[in-house]
Amino acid sequence: MNKTLLYIALLIISIALPFVFPNYTISLTAMWLLIIVSLTWDMTGGQMGYNSLGNIFFYGTGMYVAAITGISMVYDVGQYTSAAGGGINNFTATQYFSGLGIGAVAAGIFCAISAVILGYLLFGLRGPYFAIGTLGVAIAAGELVSNWEWVGGGQGVSLPVYPGDLDEGKFFFYYLFCTLGIATFIFLKWLYSTRFGAAINAIRDDEEKAEAMGIHTLRYKLVTWSIAAFIVGLAGAFSGYQLIQFEPLETAYQTINLGIFMVVCVLLGGKGTLWGPVIGAILFHVLKEVTWTYFLGWQWVALGALIVVTVVYFQDGLMGWLKHVRPEWFGERVEQKPGSKPSSASQAEAAQ
Repeated sequence: MNKTLLYIALLIISIALPFVFPNYTISLTAMWLLIIVSLTWDMTGGQMGYNSLGNIFFYGTGMYVAAITGISMVYDVGQYTSAAGGGINNFTATQYFSGLGIGAVAAGIFCAISAVILGYLLFGLRGPYFAIGTLGVAIAAGELVSNWEWVGGGQGVSLPVYPGDLDEGKFFFYYLFCTLGIATFIFLKWLYSTRFGAAINAIRDDEEKAEAMGIHTLRYKLVTWSIAAFIVGLAGAFSGYQLIQFEPLETAYQTINLGIFMVVCVLLGGKGTLWGPVIGAILFHVLKEVTWTYFLGWQWVALGALIVVTVVYFQDGLMGWLKHVRPEWFGERVEQKPGSKPSSASQAEAAQ
């Protein structure tokens, strides 16, 4: 009952945030994006034990697939991108929303299929070799797209502006990302409670033993990565339309920004936990906004310090640290040593 009330309270807060802080709607939208990509990165990195540095590939690919799909429904893509949308970027409201919707679905499906194909090539690698392999895919994709003139090359793509009031557009994209983030959380909460969740945890703990037990490890790895890719592809599609103009290296395939941020968020909150990526993303976003606003020029120093402190003192993340110092909060019964004073939580439980 207490958990239900907590979830309801968090849902109400999520809905009310842009009304309470209307000047921070864009920043709050960025926070939801961090939550989404952190949750999906933890699917492979935390729950399955395959640390990817290339999930940003699906984010950038989702941007471009959604943009190309939406543009092709109205204009010739090559003609449109050659002018960077100049003079021919007039979209009706129907064309805008249908392009966004169909483009997002196409982006998710394309990214999921790409994950399966890449998975057959990369899942033969283990440990740091898998991480480097995925990073190579993301870097190569950014370079290839930046030299592909049909999709705008290095100048990127300009998409139509939201067909309505500017503040209305900010609210629209906030709730779009908020809905995707909540849906992802609910889906993963269910998925991790099933046999599928137990299977990918077995792969993380000992893949050879999991195979010996009859678990088709490659199949589970492909499905897990394709689900993560589908969700990240949707997030990339939404981001492309929110940003209006994006280019390949600094915006779409931003390996040294969002590609690293999603990993740091999970490490900060706690790998292999449901709430860890969420808490880590929120804390990291707050720190990032504060340092980028008040300590500009020192923001990367602060980020580096955060990574060092997390790795040295919180190797299991905040959730792991809390589980160690307050196991009763996680439903674990703590046995008291003879002669030791029971904790206040234990006394309260005994009184009930």
